[in-house]
Amino acid sequence: MKKPASIQAFGQHLRRLREARGWSQQALADAADITKKTVYRIEKAQTAPTLDVLACLAEGLELSLPELLTFAVAA
Repeated sequence: MKKPASIQAFGQHLRRLREARGWSQQALADAADITKKTVYRIEKAQTAPTLDVLACLAEGLELSLPELLTFAVAA
């Protein structure tokens, strides 16, 4: 991975968004039409989401793509 800190920060951001809604990983996966394993791997920074997956997550969370991608990366 070229930017592991960014991948980790996005995973934490996604988890906060999911938990703020009171959703399980499965609930987010269902809303976004992706697998629970994909949600888990993104949250644990084991994989970087593709543009397609990001679009699905944004739709499932009822956010715009820019809103989904607005998060801080620790230096």
